[in-house]
Amino acid sequence: MSSARVLGDVVVLGLGRTGEAAARYLASLAPGRVRSVTLYGGASSAEGERTRALEAAGVRVVTGTEEVSGSFDLAVTSPGIPLDAPFARSAAACSRELVGEVELAFRESPERWVAVTGTNGKTTTTSLVTHLLREGGLEASSVGNIGTPPTELVAGRPAGGWLVAELSSFQLAATTSFHPRVAVLLNVTPDHLEWHHTMEAYAAAKERALANLGAADLAVVSVDDDWCRAAARRCEERGLRVCRLSTAGDPGSPCAAFLREGTLVVRLDGAEHVLLDASELKIFGTHNAENALAAAACALELGVADELVRSGLRSFSPIEHRIEPAGEVGGVRYVNDSKATNTDSVEKALTAFPAGTVVLMLGGHDKMTDLSSLASAACARCRVAVCFGEAGERIAAALEAARAASGSGLAVLRAPHLREAFDAAVASARPGETVLLSPACSSFDEFSNMAERGRLFKRLVRELSGEGA
Repeated sequence: MSSARVLGDVVVLGLGRTGEAAARYLASLAPGRVRSVTLYGGASSAEGERTRALEAAGVRVVTGTEEVSGSFDLAVTSPGIPLDAPFARSAAACSRELVGEVELAFRESPERWVAVTGTNGKTTTTSLVTHLLREGGLEASSVGNIGTPPTELVAGRPAGGWLVAELSSFQLAATTSFHPRVAVLLNVTPDHLEWHHTMEAYAAAKERALANLGAADLAVVSVDDDWCRAAARRCEERGLRVCRLSTAGDPGSPCAAFLREGTLVVRLDGAEHVLLDASELKIFGTHNAENALAAAACALELGVADELVRSGLRSFSPIEHRIEPAGEVGGVRYVNDSKATNTDSVEKALTAFPAGTVVLMLGGHDKMTDLSSLASAACARCRVAVCFGEAGERIAAALEAARAASGSGLAVLRAPHLREAFDAAVASARPGETVLLSPACSSFDEFSNMAERGRLFKRLVRELSGEGA
């Protein structure tokens, strides 16, 4: 699967899973392609079992610094390192070219890629595309931001296999030649501005998923927000096939994916594929109907038969931490949406439940994003909100201000940490209601990642039901 291009001397930045995967892949290549592989772990990195294992694999590891020295043909950066950060600039200064790990994987194995990006919905859509392709008898693997670096799978890709890549703005910003067969842009709302600095730069990074598409490819682009609608127009001006994605109705274009009276419909080059009613999906909410439409468009474009797309849509279950049912105790449903780390994601999650029946748990590490839209949505759709963690007080104040302005009856409670917030939510919830952990914040004030946060929530539900841990 790999190209024969000589890579020469390569430096890899970052000692996380992405950097380690890239370094191991590069070290596995023939000496005629790679002369040396050096990995810089960063300022906080230190020698240990992982660095010794990498050195045993032929990688020179430098820890404790972000000052890169030497001369390299290629630098490969990890997505957590901003391209304008001193670490990346230092590597770029002594390298002929700097790219991201996704770009490296694509160059090594450029056939049969599907790209999925957007502020929200990426993981669900990526997982669903992979599920539908497999339902159609195709080999497919989910890679990228979903957790598996693509360089881990490049060497062993089966003939005809597809890589379905969930791509963050960080990953896309470090691509140049990346060219998927189908690319999906779900939505663009404010996020990660501390990394990109401006909304325009963030949106431009997302749009890089579409940058190299050709006339034979398919761009699946939402037209339900202004940023994506503009991207769709730019693609059409380039002569691309654009499948306009909307849950508001038929966009009227030759390629479209939309809801018609609650039914999922995909139209490709004028041919309609009427699939199923959104109520048949196991994933809830209008945003998940949009995710299902996008995934169905990808699968149909790549040759999966209508009946297999239907069966795959029906059988797909919620992914962990994304509007994931966590149990029912005393007539109260508990739902884990720990993956909702920004305000837009929470607002979309709230549409999955009847207004006035939600006890919402909000809080975590404060990204300092604007809270006005979230506060209005919570006042309109929730009966109780429990605010916790580092961002808890700022969220509570925003909710109280919105409540006063709207005359909402929302009860706003405060708790120091997730455990106490859970106890307050349990005490407040009534039979027939839903306790929803949808924090609108990252988890780093209290947890190592959002998965640890979600699993604690699920454990607390099990303990409440008497099942224990």
